[in-house]
Amino acid sequence: MLHRAVFQSKLGDMILLSDEEALLGLWFADQKFFGANYQLGQADDVQNIPLKLTLRWLNDYFAGLKPDPFAIPIRPEVTAFRKAVYHELQKVPYGETTTYGELSDKLQAKQAVKTNKARAVGGAVGHNPITLIVPCHRVIGSDGSLTGYAGGIERKKALLQLERQN
Repeated sequence: MLHRAVFQSKLGDMILLSDEEALLGLWFADQKFFGANYQLGQADDVQNIPLKLTLRWLNDYFAGLKPDPFAIPIRPEVTAFRKAVYHELQKVPYGETTTYGELSDKLQAKQAVKTNKARAVGGAVGHNPITLIVPCHRVIGSDGSLTGYAGGIERKKALLQLERQN
């Protein structure tokens, strides 16, 4: 059974999706690839434990309290490679940024990947189904530029600014 909730953030409504055990998706309502793998109309509005934890986490995040991204049980329905990318992304500290190349290097060092896969990392980051908790907005270009974000570049700027202020 799928469950959903809506969180009203200062940057727009966010949709949360879970099953009984874990968060499956967290998207801004207008972002690209929003809910792509799910029939969201079949989810009910019952707030279970994963949704309650995530709603509390989001309140803390937008209040600048730097919540732990590993405090939320997540289960993105993606490949093993993308799961490894998302796990590395969760380690990027609040208020800091990384690049696609740096993520690829870290995965390579852990032998999760044998060769430099910055493009594949970019694909994983661009299709992240659990925004903020898997902080894909913290990934920038190797030249420091703000590259694409499924929630929009302006929203990415606002998220990074929020984190820098706290």
